[in-house]
Amino acid sequence: MQERSKSSSASNLPLILEFDDFKGDFSFDALFGNLVNELLPSFQEEADSADGHGFGGTDVLPNGHIRASSDATKFAQGLSAPLFPEVDALLSLFKDSCKELIDLRKQIDGRLYNLKKEVSTQDAKHRKTLTELEKGVDGLFDSFARLDSRISSVGQTAAKIGDHLQSADAQRETASQTIELIKYLMEFNSSPGDLMELSPLFSDDSRVAEAASIAQKLRSFAEEDIARAVPSVVGSATASRGLEVAVANLQEYCNELENRLLARFDAASQRRELSTMSECAKILSQFNRGTSAMQHYVATRPMFIDVEVMNSDTRLVLGDQGSQASPSNVARGLSSLYKEITDTVRKEAATIMAVFPSPNDVMSILVQRVLEQRVTALLDKLLVKPFLVNPPPMEEGGLLLYLRMLAVAYEKTQELARELRAVGCGDLDVEGLTESLFSAHKDEYPEHEQASLRQLYQAKLEELHAESQKVSESSGTIGRSKGASVASSHQQISVAVVTEFVRWNEEAISRCTLFSSQPAILAANVKAVFTCLLDQVSQYITDGLERARDSLTEAAALRERFVLGTIVSRRVAAAAASAAEAAAAAGESSFRSFMVAVQRCGSSVAIVQQYFANSISRLLLPVDGAHAASCEEMATAMSSAEGAAYKGLQQCIETVMAEVERLLSAEQKATDYCSPDDGMAPDHRPTNACTRVVAYLSRVLEAAFTALEGLNKQAFLAELGNRLHKGLLNHWQKFTFNPSGGLRLKRDITEYGEFVRSFNAPSVDEKFELLGILANVFIVAPESLSTLFEGTPSIRKDAQRFIQLREDYKSAKLASRLSSLWSSSS
Repeated sequence: MQERSKSSSASNLPLILEFDDFKGDFSFDALFGNLVNELLPSFQEEADSADGHGFGGTDVLPNGHIRASSDATKFAQGLSAPLFPEVDALLSLFKDSCKELIDLRKQIDGRLYNLKKEVSTQDAKHRKTLTELEKGVDGLFDSFARLDSRISSVGQTAAKIGDHLQSADAQRETASQTIELIKYLMEFNSSPGDLMELSPLFSDDSRVAEAASIAQKLRSFAEEDIARAVPSVVGSATASRGLEVAVANLQEYCNELENRLLARFDAASQRRELSTMSECAKILSQFNRGTSAMQHYVATRPMFIDVEVMNSDTRLVLGDQGSQASPSNVARGLSSLYKEITDTVRKEAATIMAVFPSPNDVMSILVQRVLEQRVTALLDKLLVKPFLVNPPPMEEGGLLLYLRMLAVAYEKTQELARELRAVGCGDLDVEGLTESLFSAHKDEYPEHEQASLRQLYQAKLEELHAESQKVSESSGTIGRSKGASVASSHQQISVAVVTEFVRWNEEAISRCTLFSSQPAILAANVKAVFTCLLDQVSQYITDGLERARDSLTEAAALRERFVLGTIVSRRVAAAAASAAEAAAAAGESSFRSFMVAVQRCGSSVAIVQQYFANSISRLLLPVDGAHAASCEEMATAMSSAEGAAYKGLQQCIETVMAEVERLLSAEQKATDYCSPDDGMAPDHRPTNACTRVVAYLSRVLEAAFTALEGLNKQAFLAELGNRLHKGLLNHWQKFTFNPSGGLRLKRDITEYGEFVRSFNAPSVDEKFELLGILANVFIVAPESLSTLFEGTPSIRKDAQRFIQLREDYKSAKLASRLSSLWSSSS
């Protein structure tokens, strides 16, 4: 900074202020310090000390003044010297500084004014320069646009010239080729069959490709010209005839050239010269797109011309001549043969890819030839369609063998088609072609499948009948009733046989699924096959139930034969009793046999229903109405068996009741219910007849409890309980009762009631409870009879009949005594 002397009213102190003092990071404290430090160096030191310790005995007020303490004030008053002598110098300094600051501001304002004027002048010059530059740039852009337009125009002109030159060159080339072709055409148009004077091009083996191309062009041109000349005027007939000569000669030459190339192709094929084969194939592709070459190559493959290959295929699949081939052996043979065919086609595919310009077309021809010739020849020998009118016997496998062979062949051939598709077969629909190989068999497949199931069923019935005959013959000559029982036991319904029916049907359904791709066709075939099962099971179990019913009928006839009159000798009665025992045994055996038949019938129906739910229903559901129709058919088919079972159960009840009546008649004594009054204690045990009947029922109904279930069991036992109740009522009508006999009767009724409680039939239980009440008419005194029926008026009718069986009915004159009771009840 520079020093300047300034005069002031107080003193002549130097003032240091420059523009540089206000540049950069300006600090007023630093500026103030620079002004006063020279005047107040000691004050500065004291100020620094005061900042650290403060003034003794003084306080600093909030406005910045110092307040002295009382002692300090007194001391200051005692001093005569001034407290701050530099104040005048500082005031002068501050005034000069203000003047200097004002001068500096004026100088700065002057500078700023000059700068503004300079900036304004420069800005005007800059704007003028920019305007001139913009005009220059606009002119430059205009020049560039004119240049680009001229360049584009020149380029378009050059392109047009180039197109004209190219077109002219093409026309020149076409004209040159046309002249050349016309020259060659004139050579072929010389005379029919005369090919000796042709250009060397057509006889040079090294230029065969060029000759073939030119010959095809000449031929196309000549044929098109003839086609155009057909509807034209007669004046062009001469030219047309001339071109016809050329066409004939060209055709002859092309045939000769094609044959020459095919011969060269065959020779190269035998030597495995793939490059020569490829060259010939490319040239031959100009003749009918190479069809003759492709067909020729495929036709010359050894597997199509070697007879030994065909014989080997037959031996591999069918085995030695005269032997019976099994489906499993045929499956293994077809797998081996089709693997060999696939490997052969794969090897041929490698050669075809290297030789032919259109390998996919050749592969299509090859695969088609394999399926139509080699596979078809084998299938014709393997699958001989049998006649439904005269099917092959089961000893030779029957229709089932044909169907199994068909399924194996179809499945394996489908696998071959997929393998060939993976190897490559061009655009050939190999799956559709494979289907066509089996179309004749698939058209009549449903009829053959149903006929096979019928044949299997008949064979099984014959087998069962033969086994039954064998058992009957081995058992020897026995009594009629025993023989009927034995024969019946060996002709019982077998769940294993029904399971075998289902297994046949399941195998047939698997073939339906294999042969039927459309859901509607599959559902129709499945429904027809399942209907066969329903017919077979229905007929089988119905016949089994009818045979069991026949045993019941024979036992009933045997019982009727030994019904005796009232007056017979003791010897005849003993013989009749023995025969009746045998008839009863036959009846019981027939009852058990029929219950077993019913049980197996139910198991068989359950097997069919389970098979339908697991395997059949899902195949029928996609077609509307098919599932419901099959359910209805199943119910209809089983109705015949249900009818036979119902009739047989009725016969079982008749058999049981006949034996119950026989036991009651044979074992019940008059003294059981009217014992003499000999002073002995009354017998509280059930009568012997009751014990025998309950024991018989317990023994014989054990089979019914095991065989029957659900509603069938409930209905059978309820009907038997009602019949037993009715039979006992009729039986007791034959006896006279005294009070002790009434107690014995009540004990019998209790025994019967406890037994029938196992029937779980509330209506039957109620009837036997009423019987217990009814027995009281034999126990109470005559004068108490009227009070017995006050709570149970429903038994008055039976009670009226029972009262007449009282021993004292006449002596006690109960008829007149109770007449008022019966009249009031009516």
